[in-house]
Amino acid sequence: MSTYGHALYQLVFCTKHREKSLIKKDREMLFRYIWGLLNNKKCHLYQIGGVEDHIHIIVDVHPANSISDLIKDIKLSGTEFIKANNLFPQFKGWQTGYAYFTYSNEARANLIGYVKNQESHHHKKTFKEELIELLHEHGVEFDERYLD
Repeated sequence: MSTYGHALYQLVFCTKHREKSLIKKDREMLFRYIWGLLNNKKCHLYQIGGVEDHIHIIVDVHPANSISDLIKDIKLSGTEFIKANNLFPQFKGWQTGYAYFTYSNEARANLIGYVKNQESHHHKKTFKEELIELLHEHGVEFDERYLD
């Protein structure tokens, strides 16, 4: 028998010190690169989006991948891609941590819409406010000192 499964995740991570370095005009290139990386790892990307200081990824993670290794690979190879293509001159790297949340398949359409609308969403709410809401919604305990 082969290995089968479905694991719908929202992955979220920030630029170092939440610097607003991911300028809009080049974000799509980075997103396409990350899509290719996920595809090579047999993950199914549903949506990727973000703003100047963070990224959201809605993805079905293949069982051969651990979340920590997957995010590490996205960050490391994404950084190399950014530098090799001179995409974001102010980019200094990614923050060490990340957040991930699981969802039922029924939530997928809402998640995709949520990530597509990140720019308008962040006219009303900061990333920290958004992250705290997600952590509360999923019952994740956290220390607010580490959210900056």
